[in-house]
Amino acid sequence: MTKEQVRLGSAPLGYRGYVEAIEPRDSNSGISPLELESRLIELGFIEGASIEVLHEGFFGRDPIAIRINNMTVALRRREAMAILVRDREAHI
Repeated sequence: MTKEQVRLGSAPLGYRGYVEAIEPRDSNSGISPLELESRLIELGFIEGASIEVLHEGFFGRDPIAIRINNMTVALRRREAMAILVRDREAHI
């Protein structure tokens, strides 16, 4: 992970950027890292996809609503931590 990259689960409300990579790790979510990676790809979290953090849950800021390209998805923060993103200004 470079200094321009952040994990989507750590991104603040209103963050806009692009997906750089998926790096799943043991997330205590009850599914394997390989299955988590597969699910995220199926939802559209592929390299270069545009993202925006739209909403945070009231309790513990979880889950988060993310616009990925033209679709809105809700993810748990621990699952979003597998997604590396880069700020829009750093992408140019």
